[in-house]
Amino acid sequence: MKYISLISSVLIVSILIIATIYYQNREPLLSPEAEWEYQQQQSVTEIPEAEPLRGIYVNDQIGYSLQNDKLQITYDGGNEWEEVPVEKEYLFAGEYNGNQDELIEDSFLLTEQYATFLFDAETTRLIYSTDQGATWQESVITESKPAIRYRKVEFQSDTFWYAILSFDRTMSQEGAAVYISADQGNTWQPTNMPDTTRLVADGGFVDADTGFIAYGTINPEEPDMYVTNDGGESWQETTFEMPSKYDRVFVMPNAPYKEEDHLALIMEQGPNGDYYRDGLIRAKFISNDNGHTWEFVEEVEPEHEEQMG
Repeated sequence: MKYISLISSVLIVSILIIATIYYQNREPLLSPEAEWEYQQQQSVTEIPEAEPLRGIYVNDQIGYSLQNDKLQITYDGGNEWEEVPVEKEYLFAGEYNGNQDELIEDSFLLTEQYATFLFDAETTRLIYSTDQGATWQESVITESKPAIRYRKVEFQSDTFWYAILSFDRTMSQEGAAVYISADQGNTWQPTNMPDTTRLVADGGFVDADTGFIAYGTINPEEPDMYVTNDGGESWQETTFEMPSKYDRVFVMPNAPYKEEDHLALIMEQGPNGDYYRDGLIRAKFISNDNGHTWEFVEEVEPEHEEQMG
């Protein structure tokens, strides 16, 4: 009997000790309000640190990024970024969409003074900043909504901006238009155009009066370029004095540029070119009559071309 009593006492003491330890170590009871706040704190997940933006630079300091489906620009090598208020998809709208990892060539300008981006959203527009992205303005280049293929925006001065568009391609034919702005991109007016529907290859102005449009992107057999000397009111076909050894070799002229006291351009071999070094060799031509006739000067190695223009 005494043995049973002893065992019972030991069990009771053990239970009291275990209960005391559990009570001292258990989490305190919370009020409903405190319990809700505790659960909220537990459910908050740690936000991962944003991935640094990788810029695509036009020079050492000025560049842009398309990460996170946003267009952002920097003027200090990527330390600070300004978001451009335009949907990324609008920058690639049209028949030609680019690779969408980089902006379409010639569809934008980034300089110390201007940041301009051509885009297509119901109408073809330009969004631009004159204060490195602090503020932005938009203008309508054309109210129509064509399926844009070729696009280029450029300026020669504060009072001469231009945009070249090609659109609504059907096989090897398409429409094209040149638009001029004399008020820093605020308003745009169309010019007349050459009488051809071939595919636009390139174009540009060297000043407010003299501009060029080159045609032929599908199996061209000879250069086809038009010049205006009156700001697009009229256009004339240019003439190339091509050495016979280069017939059907150099066929696609790039937009001309000013060089000393004359104009110059680089001409490519075209999509099927295979003359020397797998078709990489180009040709340089110059004009002394404001772009109407062009004479061959020399072959140009690819590594030397960047020194020109």
